Amino acid sequence: MENKDTIIHNIEIIKKRIIRACEKSNRTPEEVKLLLATKTVPAERIKIALNYGYTLIGENRVQEVKGKGDELKDTPHQQHFIGHLQTNKIKDLLKYPVTCIESLDRVGLAERLDKRLANKGKTIDVLLQINTSNEESKFGVHPGDAIEFARQVAQFQHLKIKGLMTIGLFSAELERVRACFRLLRDIQQKIQQEDISGVEMKELSMGMSGDLEVAIEEGATIVRVGTAIFGERIYPDSYYWNEEK
Repeated sequence: MENKDTIIHNIEIIKKRIIRACEKSNRTPEEVKLLLATKTVPAERIKIALNYGYTLIGENRVQEVKGKGDELKDTPHQQHFIGHLQTNKIKDLLKYPVTCIESLDRVGLAERLDKRLANKGKTIDVLLQINTSNEESKFGVHPGDAIEFARQVAQFQHLKIKGLMTIGLFSAELERVRACFRLLRDIQQKIQQEDISGVEMKELSMGMSGDLEVAIEEGATIVRVGTAIFGERIYPDSYYWNEEK
């Protein structure tokens, strides 16, 4: 019971933080979706949040999507994939009801995804991952290449571009983090101005437990929160964000 109460209590705290950030930036809370980052979180703990009404979750690794798939299939939810996707894992990932891949970061991956989806007669939503922090340890397209990348991905009929995603700096200096989020919003506006056929720029997925307020102030429509809801993890950030290609 304590475990359940803690998760629900933490969700309520995040909800209040989102509301306050929206008020500060003259936005409505309905504009911001809370995505539960469920990496390493057991299915039974995820279900507590799902049953409480927060049904958008995101996994970083295909192995975890597979491992929790059977346990979560009977609990209504929507799942995004938010980690680095290796091309040899595409087949396994598409066996599960993932509705959006937030981390599309290279044309080769888009091509392989499109081919696999064509064979299945399906489409999938995608966000283009942009490396706004310019760190070599981060995946994502260079900001200067974002418009051309959007044009290239738009050629694949089974991928539906819905917006952009970034991870941003892992830093306590929030103004440095803000610069990453502001850059993503600027890229969003530039792509919108290009009016590329088939490209939507409705979603900005950015911000996590420590910086979601800044992300919302800069236009986030999806914030990815794990630690502040499910507790500290025993693995470093590199476990989630820096897989080999």
